[in-house]
Amino acid sequence: MIHLDIQKRLQSAEGEMNLHIKCDIQQGQFITLYGESGVGKTSTLRMLAGLMQPDAGQIIVNNKSWFDQDKKINIKSQLRNIGFVFQDYALFPNMTVKENLHYATGKRDKSAIAQVIDIVELGELQDRKPDTLSGGQKQRVALARAVVQQPEILLLDEPLSALDLSKRLKLQDYLLKIHSEFKLTTLLISHDIAEIIKLSDQVFVLEKGQIKRSGSPEQIFINTEISGKFKFIGEVLQIQKEDIIYVITVLIQNNIVKVIGQESEIRDLHIGDKVMVASKAFNPLIYKIE
Repeated sequence: MIHLDIQKRLQSAEGEMNLHIKCDIQQGQFITLYGESGVGKTSTLRMLAGLMQPDAGQIIVNNKSWFDQDKKINIKSQLRNIGFVFQDYALFPNMTVKENLHYATGKRDKSAIAQVIDIVELGELQDRKPDTLSGGQKQRVALARAVVQQPEILLLDEPLSALDLSKRLKLQDYLLKIHSEFKLTTLLISHDIAEIIKLSDQVFVLEKGQIKRSGSPEQIFINTEISGKFKFIGEVLQIQKEDIIYVITVLIQNNIVKVIGQESEIRDLHIGDKVMVASKAFNPLIYKIE
């Protein structure tokens, strides 16, 4: 378990901000930090990773103190067993993909390298250097490099934001598989609601340096808990009345889906709204995303 109770005085666009994050994260969870720019999301990850020192508080991971201001404990970043994937790739340009991964493991066991290469499909790229790779391929290497270190915790600072939709969706699948295969505790920063709903167990909503709300993605963005087996995020293209029912046309990724709805379901829907389409007892249901 991760216990965070940390404080840091930061400068934001609106002036000085007192960041105070207090939460407990269970081992194996996939957590997303959500909120406007400048509310302290990246600073929270950096303090957990040991790249920024809190002004006060505690960081306890699996009953071991990584930081305790009162006890003068501050474990070095290199000893915190964390994998960190930034928005930029930060790969060594003079090394091949496989050499980047070998270097990242240091003196650790290198047995995970082949498994990670297989999961993120880097086999045909492993002997190429970063300057010959596309953005999506580089991000896969950056993700693989973080995972081969066999971290307890994986930190992801908007790693997919610069990629186009098809690459982003593929990398989301890789993230889920890696999170599961290596039994990681993962913290993600993302502004993409569809991505958050697909990946996350729980969302922490930050406002002005504090966690104001937390819950499942459905509770946060749809104000209800959805138990349907199939859940897809899309955009309303058309709402058309036919007799006593309504046909709602939704764009889901690159597919057009038509959902039957009652008047009560479409009352607050408008063209352009983001929605979740889910199933319950084989009946499609549509929920507006706030």
